[in-house]
Amino acid sequence: MKQPAKGAFDVKVQPLEAYNKNPDAGLGRMSIDKQFHGDLDAVSQGEMLYAGNSKDTGGYVAVERVTGTLHGKRGAFSLQHNATRTPGEAHLNIIVVPGSGTGELAGLDGTMKIVIAEGGKHYYEFDYELAE
Repeated sequence: MKQPAKGAFDVKVQPLEAYNKNPDAGLGRMSIDKQFHGDLDAVSQGEMLYAGNSKDTGGYVAVERVTGTLHGKRGAFSLQHNATRTPGEAHLNIIVVPGSGTGELAGLDGTMKIVIAEGGKHYYEFDYELAE
């Protein structure tokens, strides 16, 4: 049965050198560093690849490794993101990479939703289950 976990997180993204350096390509690469608070007390590091030529449209994929505790259970796991945005519509899918859980989080499965409140504060809603 899925369990909910909620809280806030701080995120810092920094540009990384892009492989495709053609300025017309609209491609880029970023590092991701997060600090999760609440039911998930953890840090993560990852990388993002993105495409788009404006602030209103584009897409990204990312993978991050999360290490810490989830409702008191210690371990690590990876999250995989894919997202697209057009004016007025955004689609975001974040899943636990199958088989990536370690320690007390071995067998973790789940999906995460990100909510950005007014003022830019980030929150997560994580529905997960642990294989018994």
